[in-house]
Amino acid sequence: MKEVRVAYALIHNEETQQILMVHNKKNGSWTLPGGLVEPGESLAEAAVREAKEETGLDVEVTTIVAVNEAKLQAVNEHATFVTFKARLIGGEIQIQDTKKIAEAVWKSYSEVDEVMTYHPGGIESLLRNGIPYVDEGVIVPT
Repeated sequence: MKEVRVAYALIHNEETQQILMVHNKKNGSWTLPGGLVEPGESLAEAAVREAKEETGLDVEVTTIVAVNEAKLQAVNEHATFVTFKARLIGGEIQIQDTKKIAEAVWKSYSEVDEVMTYHPGGIESLLRNGIPYVDEGVIVPT
């Protein structure tokens, strides 16, 4: 079974109490912006890159709010999904990866909870929680 890592960015608008979601063309699902971690890329770098590709927005990630995993039998993969809380630092919604993403839309907490049923306690529990993320960089043996 192949191991894959996936990083997501939870981009939150506190004023409107909405979450930015993307509509995936492949299967019609709504998810947070995110995708596969590329070789040599950190989890945080992947979340930032995927957010830019899928929404056009520049973000910085702060804490990890969820770690999920699943065995995807159809493709013989074991996937680990890491979700970062992300702070919007610039840009405007303009999808760059138009082959994969149909649209990027701000959704209410209840709308998000309808499609993200795998997070016990819902989206609001993710916004309250978080653990530090530290990228230790390259460690050179001494």
